[in-house]
Amino acid sequence: MPLVVTHRVADIVAVKTPLLIIPVAKGALPPSLAALDRISEGALGRCWAAGDFTGVKDETALLYPGGNGPERVLLVGIGDADQASAATLRRAAAIGGKKARSLGAPAAAVAYLRDVAPRVPTGRAAQSLAEGVPFGAWHFPDLKRPPESPKPAFERCELIIDAADAEFGAGVTRGNAIGAGQALTRGLQVLPSNTCTPEFVAARAREIAARHGFTVTVLDRAAIAKAGMQALLAVAQGSALEPRFVILEYRGSTAAPVVLVGKGVTFDTGGISIKPAQSMEDMKFDMSGAAAVLGTFEALGALKPNQHVIGLIPLCENMPSGTAYKPGDVVGSHLGKTIEVVNTDAEGRLILADALSWARQYTPAAVIDCATLTGAIVVGLGHTASGLMGTDQALVRAVLAAGEAADERVWELPLWDDYRELIKSDIADMKNSGGRAAGSITAGWFLKEFAEGYPWAHVDIAGTAYADRETPTQVKGPTGVMVRLFAEFLLART
Repeated sequence: MPLVVTHRVADIVAVKTPLLIIPVAKGALPPSLAALDRISEGALGRCWAAGDFTGVKDETALLYPGGNGPERVLLVGIGDADQASAATLRRAAAIGGKKARSLGAPAAAVAYLRDVAPRVPTGRAAQSLAEGVPFGAWHFPDLKRPPESPKPAFERCELIIDAADAEFGAGVTRGNAIGAGQALTRGLQVLPSNTCTPEFVAARAREIAARHGFTVTVLDRAAIAKAGMQALLAVAQGSALEPRFVILEYRGSTAAPVVLVGKGVTFDTGGISIKPAQSMEDMKFDMSGAAAVLGTFEALGALKPNQHVIGLIPLCENMPSGTAYKPGDVVGSHLGKTIEVVNTDAEGRLILADALSWARQYTPAAVIDCATLTGAIVVGLGHTASGLMGTDQALVRAVLAAGEAADERVWELPLWDDYRELIKSDIADMKNSGGRAAGSITAGWFLKEFAEGYPWAHVDIAGTAYADRETPTQVKGPTGVMVRLFAEFLLART
């Protein structure tokens, strides 16, 4: 179960908690902490005086104040107060949540000090704090043997504010919903592929739909074939596991829907164009786009926005075998266009092509797909931002804005006509790879060929879907990226 964050009005000096987390700006001891310093017999002031804590970004200090208040106080630096943003507060809360879990604190509280981030509206501050604590606290011990002396689980957190504020409460509600969606996404991403199969993901979609009252349809191999999704079937044909195609619908409005599409390759060997053995285990994360769509629907179940949202998730494995599709094959597609396969490791765009074509039947207001699509995007943008391409500038701007609001940044790449030349085929309508040059853009151009008749945007999350090392805000592993961005995008449309 995801960590749920509550809130209440209280004086922080009277909060009895195993751990009080306090985001603090750079500079002197803030006036809002003077009372806590007094009941701590000057412990906070001595920390500042000794230079052990100055409030710079990500700096922490753990104090044991004594008395009848909090058992521990964790100071988390956020940098300059006049530059503090919602992202700054989210990051500080994540650092606090991670520390609470590692300490074995069963519960914690986060103090919201109005003078720490004065430019951030209270509702946005509350949402960011409520998202941040569970994000930092997340980990996945489920497949390990429990330790002989386990630490208590971090199960409860409350945000403390000094006076009643309706916007603050609404922000906590939003943050909890988005945090739960992100936790669900990460919980799917982290699973090994012998557990997280196409049918397993489809079953999670059914469970989410049943719990929230959504409509769900799952197509099996026969139904996928009947629908004419030949590209999806081509990728799937090398695996002993059957493909699935999931359709989720949240109808909070009668308007034209926003369609979210997520790549769901539950394991990607590269097929006949097999990947190197080193780090191939990370290819369980190739279904991160699918997981993000499911996590977004989990958030929608709690947020209930005035929106009409459809989720499309093509699911399969990409495996080498005697039945696998091969370089040189020509395969069809749901749209009817033919594709020369020059690299079987360029499989994600094939299954997305059929999903993007399928989306036309809904006459959508917008379609956004997200996928761990290309290693080239990691070369270009590293692990800091996702790549963005699209056919509609208003939609692209909206995705960019949502990424900034969510602190899941994206960077637009061009889809100039010149790049189309790189995926021309001598014997089919196109080939599925343009080679190393502009690899992310030619993959985007390939998808554009199937995104006909509606505004479309594509987000390549290959560099942001998972972290290959531990950071101050999270453990090594899945990030749940795109859940916050999708949520911000949809909430901005209400």
